[in-house]
Amino acid sequence: MTTPLSASRVARAADAGAPPARPEVTLSADEARRIALRAQGLLGARDQRAGVRGVLRSLGAVQLDTISVLARSHELVPYARLGAVGRDTVETAYWTETHSFEYWSHATCILPVEEWPYFAFRRRAYHDHPQWHHDLPAGVYEQFIAQLRAEGPLTATELGGAKNGGEWWDWSATKIAVERALMYGEVVCTERRGWKRVYDLAERAIPGDLLHDDLPDAECLRRLVAQAGAAMGVATRADLADYHRIRDYHRIRNEQVDAVIASTGLTPVEVKGWDKPAWADPAALASESAGRRERHRTTLLSPFDSLVWDRPRTQRVFDFTHRLEAYVPKPKRIQGYFAMPLLAGGRLVGRVDPAREGKQDAGGPAALAAGREGRGPHGPRPARGRRVGGLRCRTDRAREPPRPGRPAHRRPRLTASRPRCAPGSAGPGLSGWCLGRGGYRGPAGRWRPSACAAVRALSAGHRSAATRSAAAARPRSAPRRPPRVRPSRRVT
Repeated sequence: MTTPLSASRVARAADAGAPPARPEVTLSADEARRIALRAQGLLGARDQRAGVRGVLRSLGAVQLDTISVLARSHELVPYARLGAVGRDTVETAYWTETHSFEYWSHATCILPVEEWPYFAFRRRAYHDHPQWHHDLPAGVYEQFIAQLRAEGPLTATELGGAKNGGEWWDWSATKIAVERALMYGEVVCTERRGWKRVYDLAERAIPGDLLHDDLPDAECLRRLVAQAGAAMGVATRADLADYHRIRDYHRIRNEQVDAVIASTGLTPVEVKGWDKPAWADPAALASESAGRRERHRTTLLSPFDSLVWDRPRTQRVFDFTHRLEAYVPKPKRIQGYFAMPLLAGGRLVGRVDPAREGKQDAGGPAALAAGREGRGPHGPRPARGRRVGGLRCRTDRAREPPRPGRPAHRRPRLTASRPRCAPGSAGPGLSGWCLGRGGYRGPAGRWRPSACAAVRALSAGHRSAATRSAAAARPRSAPRRPPRVRPSRRVT
């Protein structure tokens, strides 16, 4: 570390009631990056024993989104941290045995059930300052609650329908009542069934020792800020406030955030290259000061992954520009519809934009372009396109400026290679495509694999159990025998 950090110093920082005016520790940019990766479960040994539920508890929130290209975002998050995990395993871990619930955090997120009391401030805010854009007829709310108590758990369709048949926001009276009850905390989303929410009364879905709103607002904010600090490792005030969006719509001021930071036990630090004060989790500082060599991941990240969902923080920590262009008109897209950052060697080194053609399940690799290296004078360079075997493959070769003393022809480069799989050749979903054996030269000239390994890991986790068992039962071809060598005849 730039500033030596002992275990006793970490303990004193954690026990202090308020952070001192001056930073206690100075971190380099590389140290801050490693701390962030380790806190997010992307550096070091995989915690296979804790599994998907352990990932959820350590992150504190896993964002949900309707977009599904390779898989839905809440499935990609554990894939990136645990490797090949089956879809059924992920869904079962999230939605069974009352381990989690769905509520508004950074966005619509799956949250550990232990965090239910922490969001009491948000439920009270919805009661005190309603922001409804729909009128609810009299008596519908009480009728919906009575039906759910008698017949639940139920989806909105089973409760009477979610829409009136008009535009997207033309909700039915039942849907309006359901959304209000969800915000108030009287109803909980306990499961997603075919991407439809399954609602149940909070009194049945939340354990009794957690079903209370006794915590005052300041204590709710303190616990959420402390959890965000542990999940990010090192963060600025804006990062801490944005992780659970505690300032949005609830009249929470910066002064209130500063007041709770002082009582979280986070250690004030200075990160070289950051222009704002930062705080770090004492446990994360202790892990970094241990100096252990840990293995980096090579994986693809969902655009909604908590490592990269805050774009300014991603730019500051990784020097990587990332944009979500799913809602940008196609002619104006630069990075792609669902560009997935590529993590390799502890850095975000590129992005892959998977795509589908027609009704084919397997999409081709779209764009693999470097973050800062792939930028031209007017922004990121658009990738060049070609068609390969029915797949839309857009490749780009992005190079960074030569280092002093290094010839231009030996500059590091990142390439996307030609797909080696035909659409649907290896099963449904992700299992039909890969990125071949491309790669790039990293620092010191070391060869690093491309996203192919990451895509294969996602593919293995995405296959159904039947596909895997069928592949295991398929007989393997016998090894080829070496050619027989006949003894030479001697002519006498």
